[in-house]
Amino acid sequence: YFQNHLPLPADDAGDKDGVTYKTFDNEEEMAAIVGLIDKDLSEPYSIFTYRYFVYNWPQHTHMAMYEGKCCGVVVCKLERHRDYHRGYIAMLAVDKTLRGKGIGTCLVSKAIRSMRAEACEEVVLETECSNTGALRLYENLGFFRDKRLLRYYLNGGDAFRLKLWFPGTEYYS
Repeated sequence: YFQNHLPLPADDAGDKDGVTYKTFDNEEEMAAIVGLIDKDLSEPYSIFTYRYFVYNWPQHTHMAMYEGKCCGVVVCKLERHRDYHRGYIAMLAVDKTLRGKGIGTCLVSKAIRSMRAEACEEVVLETECSNTGALRLYENLGFFRDKRLLRYYLNGGDAFRLKLWFPGTEYYS
């Protein structure tokens, strides 16, 4: 039901340019993930934060590869929340030289599909209010702004909590 009602792209973005996709499968990939995310996200994460997400939910860590290197990654988790399964997008980054090709949208779509395949009923995330590119990406995929979180980030910036609900799930019926 949800695949027909949410705007998730069916094709892999960038495949004509040589971009391929995979899920995390070994420790050697961790350095590339950390390097890519540390370049772009405003919050500093320790290696333990990365390991927490990636090792507990490797099936929800999707990577875009270009010329043998990680050029994009989305890191997620899926857990019980109250009486339903909630997915959480912890981190998303795409190399600046490859932005605008739909790679971020493709990665998030893959994450949504992998979480949905495990009975996920909603997906949430936080992003900086000033990050118009991220807001546009997520809102184009059906996310909505649930609330504003004042001074959420260490730099004092506000965040929006974004949510994606899946139509037709028992929890929302």
